[in-house]
Amino acid sequence: MTDTSAARATMKERLEELARRREVALGMGGPAKIERQHAAGRLTVRERITGVVDEGSFFEIGLLAEPELRHERPIPGDGAVTGFARIDGRPVCVIGIDATTLAGTTAPVSMRKQGRMAEVAARKGLPLVLLCDADGGRIPDVMGWRFSGLPLDFGTFLQVPDGYPEVPRVAAVLGPAYGDSALHASTAHVVVMTESSSIALVGPSVVGAAIGEQVTDHELGGPEHAQAVGTAHLVVPTEPDAFDAIAAVLSYLPSNAARPAPRAAPVEPGAPAERLRDIIPVNPKQAYDMFEVLDSIVDADTLLPWRPEAGKAVITTFARVDGHAVGVIASQPRYGAGALDAVALRKAHDFADMCDTFNLPLVFLQDVPGLMVGIQGERDGIVLHYERLVARLARAKVPKISVVVRKAYGGGHIALGGRATRPDLLVCWPIAELGFMAPDAGVKTVNRRKLEDAEATGGEAARRALENELTAHWFDESAPWEAAAHVYVDDIIDPVDTRSVILAGIEFGWGDRDRVG
Repeated sequence: MTDTSAARATMKERLEELARRREVALGMGGPAKIERQHAAGRLTVRERITGVVDEGSFFEIGLLAEPELRHERPIPGDGAVTGFARIDGRPVCVIGIDATTLAGTTAPVSMRKQGRMAEVAARKGLPLVLLCDADGGRIPDVMGWRFSGLPLDFGTFLQVPDGYPEVPRVAAVLGPAYGDSALHASTAHVVVMTESSSIALVGPSVVGAAIGEQVTDHELGGPEHAQAVGTAHLVVPTEPDAFDAIAAVLSYLPSNAARPAPRAAPVEPGAPAERLRDIIPVNPKQAYDMFEVLDSIVDADTLLPWRPEAGKAVITTFARVDGHAVGVIASQPRYGAGALDAVALRKAHDFADMCDTFNLPLVFLQDVPGLMVGIQGERDGIVLHYERLVARLARAKVPKISVVVRKAYGGGHIALGGRATRPDLLVCWPIAELGFMAPDAGVKTVNRRKLEDAEATGGEAARRALENELTAHWFDESAPWEAAAHVYVDDIIDPVDTRSVILAGIEFGWGDRDRVG
């Protein structure tokens, strides 16, 4: 019998080989590529992971991965870094793209690593953090017949497998994010971008080769465009700001949809409640900033807006009320008097869907003249987006508390938690106005013939007198008293009590059932 022991490597030799391979993997694309990454104002993937997770908590999976098509020089980790970590003590799964390794391009092995981590996050109920900075598919690794066999399981890569609760996906776009990085971001509930990053299906080089269009990264998918179309929800100046945003977002969300949202220590509002009695102009056409109202209701320094640069007539923001994580959907009269266009409706739908998925009560503050009507609204599909929003709100299982602070007319009232969407609590401030249309438009629409007849018989003065009389009556009908008398609204409250009313709505809105399911 032949003794082969002499040909076998010793443990010492294998450990030396392991140390060599680890050193290569941890070195990413090498000193020159790392320097180039830094010169572009971007951190390396490992610096990013260190910046976002708790110190010493990262446990890497797939460190020694290599591509199926081997190159003359090493391709550490096949361009992706994946593993487990903690953020503020909570376990998470992490996928980071290594832009120093073949420009962060993706190939079968790196796809397998990413897909596995996404599936593990879903099956174990852990948030998934995505650090995106990549340049699309790698050629020739994904060319020809190889493309058909790419390990992309869209039952796990882009969504949670059947039978498992949804997990939060939070993505940071930290460079030119194309291909798989763009797909990853498209699945995320919250996407944070740095000001110098971009996100698109393919990069400028592919666009130029495919259709002859010459564009820059910024023109193709920079922050302005990304916020407008909804592929980004928050833009921050620097990468450290993005890391802080990731931690902040996760602080409002449970690890998965089968858990209640995290509770924090209660904090008093940043402004006194008494200010609410005087903060809103009685004239319904006079603008003001709804954030000033929120400052007297929510816990101080807890507002975290979601898509603040799109659909500005509505505010969508995370917040806390007495430590409870909530989602706030509020009118913003500073923009278009708060009239809801298609973008605002779509934004409110997506935010409400996320809050209901992750067990955050919904708080509505209404000061809305209605929906944005006209040719542009119809071409933008306003009816479709309105129907989707109100149907989603009606299905929501989390507590829903609606407060009419000034005006609430027509479809806008329903779109912001009106009675038809089944709120647990619907209350009004004393200055509230309710109805199908605002008085000035309604009087002219409903009484057109009467007004014309008055003008024909008595001139402009007679028309104006009749219009004033009808408008005064309309205002009386729009006041909240009869709505309360018929229990169309649950109560009319002193604005000072808004915070305590919201808290009561949250408490009995949950009832005595599981907060999920």
